[in-house]
Amino acid sequence: ENCHFFVHAAQAEQAGFRPCLRCRPELAPAAQAWSLQDTSASLTRQAMRLLDDPEAWPLDTPGVGALAQRLGVSDRHLRRLFEQHLGVTPLQYLQTRRLLTAKQLLADTSLPVTRIAQLSGFASQRRFNAAFLAHYGLNPTGLRRAGAAGPADGPGIQLRLAWRPPYDAAALLGFLRTRQLQGVEQVGTEAGQPFYARTLRIASGPDTHQGWLVCRFDEARCQVLLRMSDSLGEVLPAVMRRVRAALDLDADPQAIQAVLGDMPEPAASQAGLRVPGCLDGFELAVRAVLGQQITVAAARTLAQRLVEQFGTAIQTPLPGLDRLFPDAATLAAADGEALGRLGIVRQRQAAISALARAVAEGRLSL
Repeated sequence: ENCHFFVHAAQAEQAGFRPCLRCRPELAPAAQAWSLQDTSASLTRQAMRLLDDPEAWPLDTPGVGALAQRLGVSDRHLRRLFEQHLGVTPLQYLQTRRLLTAKQLLADTSLPVTRIAQLSGFASQRRFNAAFLAHYGLNPTGLRRAGAAGPADGPGIQLRLAWRPPYDAAALLGFLRTRQLQGVEQVGTEAGQPFYARTLRIASGPDTHQGWLVCRFDEARCQVLLRMSDSLGEVLPAVMRRVRAALDLDADPQAIQAVLGDMPEPAASQAGLRVPGCLDGFELAVRAVLGQQITVAAARTLAQRLVEQFGTAIQTPLPGLDRLFPDAATLAAADGEALGRLGIVRQRQAAISALARAVAEGRLSL
């Protein structure tokens, strides 16, 4: 009788609770997104996913009307859905997402409070401090003193991301290892921990940020230790979200195993399988074009040649990581003859060129 259960943190806040400073609820995987119920629940989950995206966190709080318009419903109907399924408004949900992100950055990094407020989508530190005090009962600097975040283990920014066990890291990393591109990606083991490292480019408005990241799998704690270059600090929440998607950290293993368990071996006993995602949609699309109707090894060879010919050099502290995958503008400007010399047939040349132009011109968002 002393326990109360909530589907989402925003509901707990609405009931007067605040996040535990010890068990770190902001590290938990995001809400499950299975579409097994009625359309109103599916619509609410889609709205939640859009609000979870850091790209939806402008400095000024977005109007519910813009979100509703994107989903094809009225803002009144969207508010009614949130009240029905979560008991909070869309803006209350967004506020919780921002505050939990800020809480994690305060606890795991040494970034200035002003910078954390901006990264978390607050227009000013004054608003950030007021929201933090109203929801959590203490100011941001007080939480940082309580958490006593130490320095990152090595260069860059370091923080943690959690998953729901079981999680078959070996299977996921094995998939990535057979497809890794030299200079861009690395899969290996260091100090007994498996890791995945790579270079990355992220566009944010008119600016482009590039750098590197390393994901180490702490299987005992069910966490990924994410370390990234300081150059990606301006888009830190977006990097966190992309890593969660690429490593499928938000998956519900019980729902997966309920299906695999009814299948013949070896599927029935392979608990913890995940679906590998990507950190860059354009890169994945190009590699999908290259991989049509050929083997994984042949596709990797073509992609490697593309990286060596058109990729951008980058300096990192990680030996062997020194190239960025070609961006859309570069491949849009590449002629068919240059692509043909890499062994790419004409149909794929045309597909890559059309794809790159559409992305570079902003007609296609991946």
